[in-house]
Amino acid sequence: MKIADKRIDNGKAFDWGLTSEGYAKYRDIYPADFYKRIIEKKLCIAGQKVLDLGTGTGVLPINMYKYGADWVGVDITENQINEAKRLASEHNMNITFVTSAVEDIDFPDNTFDVITACQCFWYFNHKIVAPKLAQVLGENGRLLIMQMMWLPFEDKIAAASEQLVLKYSPGWSGAGEVRRPVNIPQCMYDYFDLVSHSEDDVMVPFTKESWHGRMRACRGVGASLSPVELAKWNVEHKKLLDEIATDSFEVLHYAAIAELKVKK
Repeated sequence: MKIADKRIDNGKAFDWGLTSEGYAKYRDIYPADFYKRIIEKKLCIAGQKVLDLGTGTGVLPINMYKYGADWVGVDITENQINEAKRLASEHNMNITFVTSAVEDIDFPDNTFDVITACQCFWYFNHKIVAPKLAQVLGENGRLLIMQMMWLPFEDKIAAASEQLVLKYSPGWSGAGEVRRPVNIPQCMYDYFDLVSHSEDDVMVPFTKESWHGRMRACRGVGASLSPVELAKWNVEHKKLLDEIATDSFEVLHYAAIAELKVKK
C-alpha cells in the first residue's frame, strides 16, 4: 500500500509492504533495557490488554509476550501484518494482528489497559486518533509513545549510511536526529496528561549484514526507491561498509519513551 503524506519525506510515496521481509529480519533491534523500562512502569504485563499501534512485523508484542499481557497489533500494511502473524505462529504466540489504519480502529470503549506506539506516532492524524485512543482505553489507561533513533552527528557509521540514503532520497525526513523528548502533538493534551518521559543512550550491536539490512528496510530506501535505484544503493552501501566498518560494531542510538494517561 503506497502512502504519501506531505509531513513525511516532502510527500514522497512509500510502501512498507515492499520491505516487510527485510523488516521482519533486520528491524528487531531494540535492546533488553528498552523493554525493561516499560516493565518497570508496570505496563504491558500479565492481567493487561494492550493495543500496539503501527505494529509493523509485531516487534513489540512478540518481544514482550513473555511478560504475560494480552496483545493486539494493528498496522495499515497487509504485508507487515502477514509477517507479524508468521513470526508469532513460529514462536507459538497467541497474538491478534489486524490490518487497519489507526484512524479506522473500531474497538469497544474501555477495551484496553495500555496502548503502545513505537517508531510510528508521527504517521497518524492526531486529531482523529486522540479521542479514539482515549475512548478505547479503560479508566486510568496508559499510552506509551516510543522511538529509538541513531545519532548521526556522533556515530560515523550512522552518519555515512544516512548520507547515502539522502543521495537517493534527498527529501527523506528521517535524517539528522538528535536527542530529544518524544514529540507529543498539542491536540493529545485534550485527552491525555503526561505522566513521565525519558531519553537514554543505547548502543545497538550490528554486523555489516544486519546494518545493511536495517538501512535497506528504512523508509528512504526499500520502501520508496525504484528497483534500479535500490540495486545501485545496495552496491554503494555494501562498498561503504567494507571501507568504514569492521565485521561487527555498535551504533549509538537514543531511546525515548513518553507515558501518558487518560484525563479523568
